[in-house]
Amino acid sequence: MAKIFLDANVFINIVEKRKIPKRQSFLNHTLFISPLSIHILTYIYKYKVPDDRLKEPNGFFHLVSFDKEITIKALIGPTTDFEDNVQLHSAANTNCDIFLTSDRQLLNIKFFGKTVIASSL
Repeated sequence: MAKIFLDANVFINIVEKRKIPKRQSFLNHTLFISPLSIHILTYIYKYKVPDDRLKEPNGFFHLVSFDKEITIKALIGPTTDFEDNVQLHSAANTNCDIFLTSDRQLLNIKFFGKTVIASSL
């Protein structure tokens, strides 16, 4: 069983029920997301809350605190993209084994601390 952090693009694909990975592939793992991912999803797709599609994150995903510490670290790096940095630092703070993303720039990093950056399990 691995601790897996889902980048916003993977989280959105799961909630919107598109593209692989399928939910079943995560059943034996603990999944983490940043609240920033929920914000991105609701903003891009103009979700009105409450929304039934957002009930599942409460039971399926664990939310990582988006706090001052993560914000300060994200403003420093490791990339020039604040949102990517928030996601990476959120995964590191939760000691995740895998950071799952489809972002090619992040995939090129390969590791962030002890977290493996991958496009699939």
